[in-house]
Amino acid sequence: MTAVNKIPDIVIGRLPVYLRALSQLVVEGKTVTSSHELGQQLGISSAQIRKDLSHFGEFGKQGTGYQITHLYAQLQQILQIDREWAVAVVGIGDLGRALARYGGFSDRGFRVVAAFDSDPAKIGTDLDGLTIQSSTLIAEVVRAKQIRIAMIAVPAMHAQSVSDELVRAGVRALLNYAPITLNVPSYVHVQYIDPVAHLQHMTYYLDMS
Repeated sequence: MTAVNKIPDIVIGRLPVYLRALSQLVVEGKTVTSSHELGQQLGISSAQIRKDLSHFGEFGKQGTGYQITHLYAQLQQILQIDREWAVAVVGIGDLGRALARYGGFSDRGFRVVAAFDSDPAKIGTDLDGLTIQSSTLIAEVVRAKQIRIAMIAVPAMHAQSVSDELVRAGVRALLNYAPITLNVPSYVHVQYIDPVAHLQHMTYYLDMS
């Protein structure tokens, strides 16, 4: 695989978008596409798409476009989702419960295999076949199940300590829903999802006149 540190992160961030568009084209019964067609569907210039893909090799021919299934498989391999990743969810409130139960992960390379909470009333209860475990068992379970990815859905005041525990146990990728910036080692990749921040971003563009 191409060295990650040589590819701009913004390019990596667009690859899942391309993957999603290709998946939709497969549903529509198409077998070949072009950077122009993908660009129209995604609102991205065809030149940008070609430039992004060129970081990883040549996937199509000028005048003939891309074989959709081939490009799809190549992007899966680049993103390392041609395998299944075990995922942990920490914090089983309304959000964490929804994440743990979300059915869209399983066919896209991810499977929630562990759920943790500190509330004694939740510990030991069933969540669609998954037993909610005590947060005190994070290190033990993460190591035993070789979990490399975790989603944090705890209150902001607990997010850093949870992140520290997960990293010490071997997690190297965190999807953080807590409204706080985490302090993690350079080898740990963090993505932040703060719905309030996204709403505030959008309200700037609203015309209230």
